[in-house]
Amino acid sequence: MAAGPRRDTRGIVGAPDLFARVRFRRREPAAALRPYLEHYWLIDWDLTEPYAAHVVPHPSVNLVLQRYGAGETPEERSGYAEVAGVAPGLFTRGLAGRGRVCGVQFRPGGFRPFAPGHALCDLTGRRIAAAEVLRTPPPAETVLGPDDEDARVAAMDALLLALEPRPDPRATLAMAAVDLVRTDRTVRRVDRLAQDTGLSARSLQRLFAAYVGMGPKWVILRYRIHEALERAGSGPAVDWARLAADLGYSDQAHLVREFTATVGVPPTAFAPR
Repeated sequence: MAAGPRRDTRGIVGAPDLFARVRFRRREPAAALRPYLEHYWLIDWDLTEPYAAHVVPHPSVNLVLQRYGAGETPEERSGYAEVAGVAPGLFTRGLAGRGRVCGVQFRPGGFRPFAPGHALCDLTGRRIAAAEVLRTPPPAETVLGPDDEDARVAAMDALLLALEPRPDPRATLAMAAVDLVRTDRTVRRVDRLAQDTGLSARSLQRLFAAYVGMGPKWVILRYRIHEALERAGSGPAVDWARLAADLGYSDQAHLVREFTATVGVPPTAFAPR
């Protein structure tokens, strides 16, 4: 597991454009929570014109505490908490006026110890009030209220520690399997991942359904799209044929089709001009 929050922008569509409009930070959770969490993410904005943010989500569950000054309901304007399951497709959120979000990105497989009664496949593609998933509903205003960033991080630490996550060997196995996919680009097939984890393909499928929320093949493909999206924004001289080969695609056209189906536009649309 990497030390400290990651610094890449994988999954964020048009990251420079977004960061020019909002204040985005990642923060590290308390030591006892790090086996389960990727990081906290904090966003504040004060916009003169509406803006739509687009993300190709990681295979992670997020706990999202949010307040939208221009929200349509009293709940949105005062603040509320929801659990966001793994999103299969592109996620888009409109931002307007002033607002604040404090998010918890769990490691893929790391949410189950906080909600042991929920199979992660039941949360996939859903955004659910946190009170319906967590036994102790997180008080959104406790986290969103302080202007001091350290106080917000401390409040998130406190609410998650109060849930008393317990070690779960299968959660640990799921997290290790996803980490292998993320860090080893030679893992391109489910049978190879099953072999590396010492599981049958069927057992691996069941593990991912219960602890990740999407199957291993989907996770492999999602990380390939993240890599392609990151490269697409790195410069105009991307060798797409070479990248397709590096990521295990049969040819460049296959990469472009999959990228376009996920993001909505071809990869060349994100190259700097």
